[in-house]
Amino acid sequence: MKEFHLLLSRGSSIFPECILIFGLILLLMIDFTSDQKDTPWSYFISLTSLVMSITVLLFRWREEPMISFLGNFQTNNFNEIFRFLILLCSTLCIPLSVEYIQCTEMAITEFLLFVLTATLGGMFLCGANDLVTISVALECFSLCSYLLSGYTKRDVRSNEATMKYLLMGGTSSSILVYGLSWLYGLSGGEIELQEIVNGLINTQMYNSPGILIALISITVGIGFKLSLVPFHQWTPDVYEGSPTPVVAFLSVTSKVAALALATRIFDILFYFSSNEWHLLLEILAIPSMILGNLIATTQTSMKRMLAYSSIGQIGYIIIGIIAGDSNDGYASMMTYMLLYIFMNLGTFACIVLFGLRTGTDNIRDYAGLYTKDPFSAFSLALCPLSLGGIPPLAGFFGKLYLFWCGWQAGSYFLVSIGPFMSVISIYYYLKIIKLLMTERNEEITPHVQNYRISPSSLISKNSIELSMIVCVIASTILGIVMNPIIAIAQDTLF
Repeated sequence: MKEFHLLLSRGSSIFPECILIFGLILLLMIDFTSDQKDTPWSYFISLTSLVMSITVLLFRWREEPMISFLGNFQTNNFNEIFRFLILLCSTLCIPLSVEYIQCTEMAITEFLLFVLTATLGGMFLCGANDLVTISVALECFSLCSYLLSGYTKRDVRSNEATMKYLLMGGTSSSILVYGLSWLYGLSGGEIELQEIVNGLINTQMYNSPGILIALISITVGIGFKLSLVPFHQWTPDVYEGSPTPVVAFLSVTSKVAALALATRIFDILFYFSSNEWHLLLEILAIPSMILGNLIATTQTSMKRMLAYSSIGQIGYIIIGIIAGDSNDGYASMMTYMLLYIFMNLGTFACIVLFGLRTGTDNIRDYAGLYTKDPFSAFSLALCPLSLGGIPPLAGFFGKLYLFWCGWQAGSYFLVSIGPFMSVISIYYYLKIIKLLMTERNEEITPHVQNYRISPSSLISKNSIELSMIVCVIASTILGIVMNPIIAIAQDTLF
C-alpha cells in the first residue's frame, strides 16, 4: 500500500501525459474493433484528451516543484507553461485538419495518433531532467514529425520534403546527442542535469575545451529544430511540400519544444559558459532575422513565405532567451511565443481554407478574395498584420515587450535590428492584404472567380472556422490584456 501511494504521488506529475496515452489507446481500440471509420468520435476523443490534459495542468499550477521517476522528470511552473503551449497548439491544429482530411481522403486515425504522439513527446521533452529522457522524447517528437510531413504518400513534393526533413533531422539529432555525450563524459558519468553541473565542478572540467565542443554541438542540434540560419535549409521545402495542417502543427509545436529544451540546457548545464552561448545565439539570431525577412519578400508561394517569416520570428524570440538572465527575459519569450501560436495558426487556417477551395498556394491567386469570402480575407489580413507588429494588435505589444527586455539586458545590436526587420516584414504582409482587397476584375485570378465554398459536413465547416475565430480574436485583443499574461510568465522558476 505504501508503494502504491508513492507511485500515485509521483505519477501525478505526468497525469496530463497519462490522459493523452489513454486517448491514444482508446483511438487504437476503436480503430481495431470498428469496421467503419467513425470520424466524429475520433476527433472527439482526441480533442477531449487534449482539453482534459490542459485542465489538469491548470489545476496543478503553483504546486511545489517535483523531481520524479528516479530523477528522469521534473515538474515546475516553467516546464508546465511549455507543456501548456504544446497542448494548446495541438488543440487548435486538430480542428484545422478535419475538412482537409475529408477532402484528401487520408487515413484519419493514424493522423490523429501521430499528432497526439508528437504532442506527448514534446511534453516529455519539456520536463525531461536527464540526458536519456531528453534523447528519447526528442526522437519521439521528431519521428512523428517526419511521418506527418510525408503523410500524403502520393504527392511527390511531400515525399521530397520528408526525405530532406528526415536526413537533416537525423543528422542534427546525432550532433545534439554527440554534444550530450561530451557532457556525460566530462561530468564523470552523470546523466541528470543538476548532477552533471555538480560533476563538472567536482572534476574541474567546466572551463575545459570539451565544454566548448559540447556547447557548439548542442547549439547546432537545437538550431536545426528552431530553423535558425544557417540550419534552416529544410524549412521552406518542408513547409511547401507537407500537408498544410501538418505545416501549421510543426510550425509552432517544434519551436515550443525546442525552446523549452534550449532554455533549460543553456541555463542549467552551461551556467558557467553564459558569455559563450550568448554569443553563439547572437550569431545565429542576427542572420535569421535579416535573411528570413529579406528572402520572404521574394517568395511567390504563401507557405514558403511563411517559412521564411518563421525564421525571422524565431530570431526575435532568441532575444528573449539571451535576455533570460534578467527578471523579464524568459517571460517576454514565453509571452511572445503564446501570441505567435495564435497569429501563426490563424494565418494557416486561412491558407487551409483557400487551398481546399482553389487547390493553389500562389500568393498572386489570392487577389480579390475579399469579394468572395470576406471573413477569410479579413482573418488573413489581421493575423499577418499582428505577426508584423502593427499596433494595436497583440503582436505589437509582444514585440515591444520582447525588445524592451532585450534592451534592458544590454542586447543593443540585436534590438536595433529587430524593429527594422519587423518593418520589412510588414511590407510583404501588406502586399498580401492589397491583393486580398482588390476589386479590379482584371487583377482577380480565375481561382478566386471560381471560388466556391464546397458542400461539407457541419462539423468540418464549424471546426476550422472556430479555430480561425479563436486565433483572430486572440491575435487582436491579447495585447490589450497582456499584464496578467506577463505576470503569470514572470511567476516561473526552474
